[in-house]
Amino acid sequence: MATEKTAKAKAWALFDRIVEIAAPDGEHTNPWVIAADGKRRYQPDYGTLCLLLGVPLSLKANTQSGVPALALDVWLSYELRRAGFGPDQTWPRPEHPRILPASVANLLKALPREDATAVKKLLKKEGAITGVTSASAKILGKNYLKQVDVIITDWSTGPELLISTKRMDSSFGKNAPNRVEESYGDAKNLRLRHPQAALGFVFGLSANALVEEPGTAEWLFDLLIKLGQEDDAYHATGLVLMEYSGASVIDDGEEPEQGVPEEPGVEPQDDVVPAADGDLEKSIAKLPKVKIRLDATPDELDPGRFLAAMVDRVLKATPVTMHKGARKRRAEPASF
Repeated sequence: MATEKTAKAKAWALFDRIVEIAAPDGEHTNPWVIAADGKRRYQPDYGTLCLLLGVPLSLKANTQSGVPALALDVWLSYELRRAGFGPDQTWPRPEHPRILPASVANLLKALPREDATAVKKLLKKEGAITGVTSASAKILGKNYLKQVDVIITDWSTGPELLISTKRMDSSFGKNAPNRVEESYGDAKNLRLRHPQAALGFVFGLSANALVEEPGTAEWLFDLLIKLGQEDDAYHATGLVLMEYSGASVIDDGEEPEQGVPEEPGVEPQDDVVPAADGDLEKSIAKLPKVKIRLDATPDELDPGRFLAAMVDRVLKATPVTMHKGARKRRAEPASF
């Protein structure tokens, strides 16, 4: 377990620096563009995604460590900030603690500087304070608690966006049925309790599947498309088809156990970022190359289409007085 925590801490240091470089001083590019056909489209930052996906390859982190799937979570949260949602609204946040309720974030802004500094010091300590900070978010569905990978929520609104991610890098025929079946059950569980929330699912798949098991890949694509068309499942589904230039992620067939909430008190935490050693930029420059195979991605599962659907769903389900930053960005797309 100690090795896994070290791998995740190293990954967070790299993830945070990559996102920081992509959005210097917290200034994000506008993802909305007007395409050649005159229609507004969401243009994801695939360059940043490729860098993030290179981190688990560089660290040789297997799926059980949680690092490979975490790369997708970090990217989706980053994309939502590009769309205009605040850094404290989208979880995981771009700094530790990854989960911080909006009420606590607002309190920090209102406190005198000296008091705010003391509270921030407490929040940034290793270990999560139950009910205040956390490394992951668990949401109650109709029948059971479910860890949600990317989320926008507040006590006054309830969950507004819930995105689950899965990743598969090998043993496609063996692992695909289980992961899709789990995702379908999770969708129903969350949708029945939170019908107004934008509910999405993103599947990260090694492009090796196209060559090694093309039949399984075709079957999987079809199921993912149908998952995004069910009236009582996801509002949209997306596919990140990854092609590596070197060694693949070590897929041991299992992702970390989500478990159940622990008893009140201080929870162990493994997302505390170690102090920068001055070599982060060098490490980022040497990350293995990753390519996103958009050419082999069905239109219904295009990441840009998925993100547009999620943002649109959140904005349609809330008054115009809310999420003004996101509304402004969508209303002022750039030429593409």
